[in-house]
Amino acid sequence: MTDLHTRGAATGAGDRSRPRAVLPALCATQITSWGIVYYAFPVLNPQITADSGWSTGGTTAAFSLALVVSAIAGIRVGRIIDHRGPRTVMTAGSVAGVLSLVIVALAPSLPVFFAGWLLGGSAMAATFYQPAFAALTRWWAPDHVRALTIVTLAGGLASTVFAPLTAALADQLSWRETYLALAAILALVTIPAHAIALKAPWPPAPPSSAGTDASARSITRSRPFLLLAVAFALSAFAMYAVVVTLVPLLLERGYTTSQAAWALGLGGAGQTLGRTLYAPLARRTGATVRTTTLIALGALTTAALAVTPGPYGLVIAVSIAAGMLRGNLTLLQATAITDRWGTQHYGRLSALLSAPAMTASALAPFAAATIAVTLGGYPELFGVLAGLGAASAIVATATSVRGGK
Repeated sequence: MTDLHTRGAATGAGDRSRPRAVLPALCATQITSWGIVYYAFPVLNPQITADSGWSTGGTTAAFSLALVVSAIAGIRVGRIIDHRGPRTVMTAGSVAGVLSLVIVALAPSLPVFFAGWLLGGSAMAATFYQPAFAALTRWWAPDHVRALTIVTLAGGLASTVFAPLTAALADQLSWRETYLALAAILALVTIPAHAIALKAPWPPAPPSSAGTDASARSITRSRPFLLLAVAFALSAFAMYAVVVTLVPLLLERGYTTSQAAWALGLGGAGQTLGRTLYAPLARRTGATVRTTTLIALGALTTAALAVTPGPYGLVIAVSIAAGMLRGNLTLLQATAITDRWGTQHYGRLSALLSAPAMTASALAPFAAATIAVTLGGYPELFGVLAGLGAASAIVATATSVRGGK
């Protein structure tokens, strides 16, 4: 198993291949990019639809399309980073993100709004977790788990910082002016941070681990890789559907909007807590056992939400537990490639592995709402989602690699 005990601090002390500015810069840009490009939309969407007359389904479809574009574009981004490093692609992604928000803000019609989010999807692919993970995995290996954990902890603050900030701006400005203000913040923080902090030399890729095939094409066609992609896609669909339907579930059970919102918010706090526990877990478990266990526990928390109408304190506890599992799953995906095939083709392989899961996450809100209507309620939906999670755990048992962990 990869030794996670470091010789130097995660900031790069003691190892010149780890530029000191990278980790704090990526923490800042992940908070800002996620907070503005992703989390501002659900805050502003009610105001967008009320002002423009566009349907909620139309504006949400534009945003979901951006997530699908991000999944597809991320494959190319991963290949570029493997060969050239993250500086150019992440800086260009920041510029694209600013331009996309300007187009969205000035959109005179829904088709132009869609065009803005199409560009936004490309920006997500070049600036969100996947390129940051690729950068840290190459610069920080073999103790990259600590660096990944720090960045995901920072990223977890994105909604905490920018959802209230977006709401405060929207109280004083129109949604269009709010997006323009946020675009300015995005430009000021992320463009110089990516351009300056990521300029360090890109180290050569290390050879593949003993016992693994060094060919990226062979890996992507292997049974473990394909099954892992299926497992993550099923799990992502189930987990994201839980997030977007938890509030409707609790409202259906008679809780107030405030109570439902607190349950969802405290689940987000659990997500941050869960990420702090991943490194100790990784030191003590192999990749396949860890993958299977975390996905299965996620399915168990979904089942618990399906059958737990109350009391409210118990609902909160289950929501926090579900959030802890979601936090661990983010890092599980970030380390899945290195745990099995090393770091040589990390950017490309990680993007290919993540693409189905990201697409499933983008489709989950629409699909979950449809399933709930078809089945007659949200408890029934959560039962189905628990079943999907259990299925993904079963698939994950067959993802071990000969010579890997």
